[in-house]
Amino acid sequence: MAAENISDSILTSVKKLLGLTEEYDAFDVDIIMHINSVFTILTQLGIGPSDGFMIEDKNNKWSEFIEDMRLYQLVKSYVWLKVKLLFDPPMNSAVMECYKAQINEYECRLRTVSETED
Repeated sequence: MAAENISDSILTSVKKLLGLTEEYDAFDVDIIMHINSVFTILTQLGIGPSDGFMIEDKNNKWSEFIEDMRLYQLVKSYVWLKVKLLFDPPMNSAVMECYKAQINEYECRLRTVSETED
């Protein structure tokens, strides 16, 4: 399991990747909504708790959602990219297509792991 530290906070780590500090909370409600939407997608892909998962604030940890270390970093990257496209999409269409291609690859890999477990 991942070490419990500030970077294990789902909200804080996504905000950092979006270029926001932990203290800047003006968009927390929006970001939380997008994170929870992405968790719904991951649940549908068979990743994370089977009954779903939601965060409420910065106290929710990645380790609460994903314990499988094979997927830990991939899930974090996937959530960030999806939230980035929802919250702050790039204006450059080439960058947008790059993000979408990466998301598709992550979804394929996550789906493969989910379907081959057990």
